[in-house]
Amino acid sequence: RIQLTESGGGSVQAGGSLRLSCGVVPRAAWCMAWFRQAPGNEREPVATILTSNGVETYVDAVKDRFTISYDDHDDRNNTAYLEMRNLKPADTAMYYCAARSDYHCSSDAAFFPFWGQGTQVTVSS
Repeated sequence: RIQLTESGGGSVQAGGSLRLSCGVVPRAAWCMAWFRQAPGNEREPVATILTSNGVETYVDAVKDRFTISYDDHDDRNNTAYLEMRNLKPADTAMYYCAARSDYHCSSDAAFFPFWGQGTQVTVSS
């Protein structure tokens, strides 16, 4: 069974930074993604990374502020990260990690069979 374990959410003031982590087992070629959902809104993609070639994509609202990355140097601790800088109140949401074992990637939530439990990010003005 594939498990995704998220951590790193919290509360910060506008302009602050947070780093989210998503542990995934086992080691494989993954399309990893971060989505977010604010109350009353649809779940939306934030960023994706294809671990086989490192190609990243970002939604326009987070470009130049967020960075997705993947570390698989340890077979037991393969981890996707979302580094978030210059956070804004509009970034407040529950953030979810998603994964699919594939050599292609997508920002469509339906593409991903595996999801983390979510971690809350709250940005105050």
